[in-house]
Amino acid sequence: MKQIYPILGNRMFLIILLIINTVGTVYGYYWYKWQLVETPPIFLPFVPDSPTASLFFVFVLIAFLLGKNWPLLEVLAIVTLVKYGIWAVIMNLLVFQVTGVVDPAALMLIFSHGAMAIQGILYAPFYRIKLWHLVIAAIWTLHNDVIDYVFFMLPRYSVLNDYIPQIGYFTFWLSIFSIGITYYLTIRKNRFSLELPTK
Repeated sequence: MKQIYPILGNRMFLIILLIINTVGTVYGYYWYKWQLVETPPIFLPFVPDSPTASLFFVFVLIAFLLGKNWPLLEVLAIVTLVKYGIWAVIMNLLVFQVTGVVDPAALMLIFSHGAMAIQGILYAPFYRIKLWHLVIAAIWTLHNDVIDYVFFMLPRYSVLNDYIPQIGYFTFWLSIFSIGITYYLTIRKNRFSLELPTK
């Protein structure tokens, strides 16, 4: 597994990943455009969950290319990439279970969001996160759950409307899992850690 890190840290690979994530982020905000138009301004930062997660990672990649660590963005990236990457995969699989149909767009979402979660975890050895960074990310993430499931600003999957209480419960524990895995990979003593090869 460790043999993959010279590739992940390669400058050209980081540039390619930056381009892919930038395009995916722009598309993600476009995907939310109709919901954003109808969203009260106070909730706008909390509605486009997945593109905001990938936007955090875009800034992490820019920092890596500059030979720097921006730990607050790193922790927001890994927590939200894991959370919303897994969340979107599960939701699209639930849509398949309910409707019996998986269209190309759903397959694209499953693949791209699965990749989001994986990339957030794979780059964990390069992060320089401290506990206070994680506390801020935890507050952001759990507050987002309140916005989504108390004020109903969650992403719209109309065929799953009957399951919103169960989805909200699942999402809360997915947030806890994402915070926990972030602690395990980036803060705990004796964690696997690497220097940025671009430094």
